[in-house]
Amino acid sequence: MYKILVVSPSWVGDTMLAQPMFARLKQRHPGCRIDVFAPPWTEGLLRQMPEVHDVIINPFPHGALQIGERMKAGRQLREARYDEVIVLPNSFKSALAPYFADIPHRTGYRGEMRYGLLNDLRGVDERELPRLVDRYCALAQPRGEALRGPTPEPRLASDESARAATLAKLGLTLARPVAAFAPGAEYGPAKRWPARHFAALARTLAARGWQVWLLGSAKDAEATRAIVSLAGDACIDLAGRTSLDEAIDLLACAARVVTNDSGLMHVAAALDRPTAAIFGSSSPAYTPPLSAAARVISLHLDCSPCFQRVCPLGHTDCLEKLEPSKVLEALD
Repeated sequence: MYKILVVSPSWVGDTMLAQPMFARLKQRHPGCRIDVFAPPWTEGLLRQMPEVHDVIINPFPHGALQIGERMKAGRQLREARYDEVIVLPNSFKSALAPYFADIPHRTGYRGEMRYGLLNDLRGVDERELPRLVDRYCALAQPRGEALRGPTPEPRLASDESARAATLAKLGLTLARPVAAFAPGAEYGPAKRWPARHFAALARTLAARGWQVWLLGSAKDAEATRAIVSLAGDACIDLAGRTSLDEAIDLLACAARVVTNDSGLMHVAAALDRPTAAIFGSSSPAYTPPLSAAARVISLHLDCSPCFQRVCPLGHTDCLEKLEPSKVLEALD
């Protein structure tokens, strides 16, 4: 059996965008086994992808070099005798464990002086491959081959019994239609629509008979608390109360989703939920929600996308001036 290891990104959204590459690998190597070396917070998401055989936990904190520990991890990976590894992050440290694992074919893009660590080191033409999902897919093809289109869209299947269990655990019902809001974006505030806008939209939807669920990790709790303080009982704050698996279950229950450019945006798109995807400092040309049911909401200002964590001009007009009525129009 041909065995492939994939070193996964640290971000939930980028991990979701890697699924089409897994599908391409299965097409290229029928019957192959794909294992993913990934951080613990993306394990549940990866285990829902039918292309993935196993998830091996990447224990290294973001930014930690730890060469000795990575050498030890590589020696442990060596026991699986992988034929090929694809390293999706562009960092030097992400290529160390596969190198120490003696995996014969090591593929990835140029970045941070990885010469020698990877022996199939590729450049990327950003004009030919503007989307991250396409860049990942290209790594599943032989070196020098043009990307075969169309790139498949990420897709997740929702399990009805899992949804029911999550609803029961959290004391939620589907008696009224659900709008799920994902107001977080770990990258930085220049990707986060203001709390007052989320709150205004929540109040409008609640007046129409909708229930509004605020989803996110514990890191998003500050943002969701700010929304609740402005919207009151129009929202149910679930940030930090669910695992990623449970958040996926709740998104699958939603009739509408409102989200920043974040990991949950890509999950909602993979579930094919009707989604209003709000873009500020980032670009929908690079990481769009890949679903016909999604609508990108952006003011397309001259200063955006800037790809900065914090607005370099100090005003974040790309999000501050994006009124709730514009998002409501997309939802309607």
